[in-house]
Amino acid sequence: MLYGVVVYCLFFGTFLYMIGFVENLFVPKSIDGAPQIPLTTALLINAALLSLFALQHSIMARPAFKRWWTQFVPEPIERSTFVLFTCICLITMVYFWQPLGGVIWSVENDVLAGVLTGVSMIGWLVVLIATFMINHFDLFGLRQVWLYFQGKPYENVKFRLPLFYKYVRHPLYLGFLIAFWAAPVMTITHFFFAVMTTGYILTAIQLEERDLIALYGDKYRKYKKWAPMLIPFTKGKMPQEQAGAHAAKEAEEPASLY
Repeated sequence: MLYGVVVYCLFFGTFLYMIGFVENLFVPKSIDGAPQIPLTTALLINAALLSLFALQHSIMARPAFKRWWTQFVPEPIERSTFVLFTCICLITMVYFWQPLGGVIWSVENDVLAGVLTGVSMIGWLVVLIATFMINHFDLFGLRQVWLYFQGKPYENVKFRLPLFYKYVRHPLYLGFLIAFWAAPVMTITHFFFAVMTTGYILTAIQLEERDLIALYGDKYRKYKKWAPMLIPFTKGKMPQEQAGAHAAKEAEEPASLY
């Protein structure tokens, strides 16, 4: 239980730092700055750092890896350990990150610049809210250690479609894309980061949806037919019978730590 709580606190601190890192706010080292090393070297270092995060996050999230990994790591702390490794990769990325210099666009109008900054912050807020909608505590390992602490068996979170998930299948990823691209000043460094992370997100969605279909079966297949992946309102609406069924289910099964 203590391990899970400590890792969660590390995650939350890392998440807050990443907001400051991407937005160039309040942190000692952010995404932009004066170049310190040759451009080619900086590009290779940044690409390696982002690839390290992408590989760790993708490989450790796969069910096959989890089955192998839990031979060595106790199952109740498997998710917390995944979160710990994610934090280590993000901290490593921030520490070794290399600014590239250059500006692609810069919004001179103060009002428009403020609007773009506000939109970017809304993106971060969407990310955080989306985690609570699907069970924030399960996503970051607290639910698992809490159930183990109580001597209760773990059960997978049930398939539900709260708020954002009625309009888009991956609101968490959409929030990240908004946060990364809504920049009043888009440097070459920030652009490289945004392009690389967008490529990772589009790849990760394919892997994640394969796992979700394996877990939820026809429920998720039907969901894919009418719910857009990232852009709201680009597909049909939730079928009325499904909307009624989910409303009743959510009333009976609220998501919480307990």
